Amino acid sequence: MADARRAPLKDNTDVSGAQALIVEARFYDDIQDALLEGAVAELKAAGLTYEVITVPGSLEIPAAIAIALDAAEKRGKPYDAAIALGCVIRGDTIHFEIVSMESSRALMELAVARQIPLGNGIITVDTEAQAWARARVSELNKGGDAARAALAMLRIKRRLAKA
Repeated sequence: MADARRAPLKDNTDVSGAQALIVEARFYDDIQDALLEGAVAELKAAGLTYEVITVPGSLEIPAAIAIALDAAEKRGKPYDAAIALGCVIRGDTIHFEIVSMESSRALMELAVARQIPLGNGIITVDTEAQAWARARVSELNKGGDAARAALAMLRIKRRLAKA
């Protein structure tokens, strides 16, 4: 049976000079530092400038992105992409499910409705050890993954705008 996996196509559409928005939930400060480090490194490598807005928890991220998008548009300096960074660790109640599902749903709705390239870097895990493995740049680097996703979508948007 042939290997169904394929290497992603390399899109070299220029995104340098674009402005990104990072909204981060600072519920777990140290884990958040690692997620932010990964995201910022990717944005800098691609030549983007960025602004960071901090919110209390992951459930507040989608609303903060929507508010910031509107404010930037009114200032005449719209964001070209957005990145959501947060960490939700399972506890003893259903709060984990509510926060993880509702933040993800709201981010997807926001990305589609606003046509904003958006990377979802809200990690949802069972333990703090899993969170660290996903957050550290030297391990799974999910902050960097979220930034790469936003960059990939921005490249698609810019390439198709030229077509």
